[in-house]
Amino acid sequence: MSRAWLFLHLLGFTMWLGGAIASMVIGIAAKQEERSGLGSVVRAQSKLTKVAIAPGSLLTVLSGLILTFQLSGGEIAGFSVWLVIMQGAGVIAALITLLIALPTATRLGRLDPTGEAERYFDELRTRQRIVASIAGTFGLVALFAGAMLP
Repeated sequence: MSRAWLFLHLLGFTMWLGGAIASMVIGIAAKQEERSGLGSVVRAQSKLTKVAIAPGSLLTVLSGLILTFQLSGGEIAGFSVWLVIMQGAGVIAALITLLIALPTATRLGRLDPTGEAERYFDELRTRQRIVASIAGTFGLVALFAGAMLP
């Protein structure tokens, strides 16, 4: 049973960080787009957030909690500092992703970058860039800590 949960944990993490990296690359490439083309770019990023990034973060955290309970057998003693760092950074990154990045991406996907909501569109894009960078940093810390586990 643990192997199935480990598979789901790794699958979720791959969806989460893979989707986030893809979204980042799309955003960097979009800097060369004209303003009228940004709507398509942001809708693609929004869909990626809804289909891969957010579900991946949720799957990762839930499967990680189950793996922790299976590993510990209900006891907290003997946890590795790397495990605690991985869990803490992962939960923070997931909360940022689910509570801030997902709603922001959803709003952005509905806005017209050239219409009367142009200024709000730019504000949301800036917020999304900052939030995704923070969540991504915590995600990479979790990945590093997971790689350091004995």
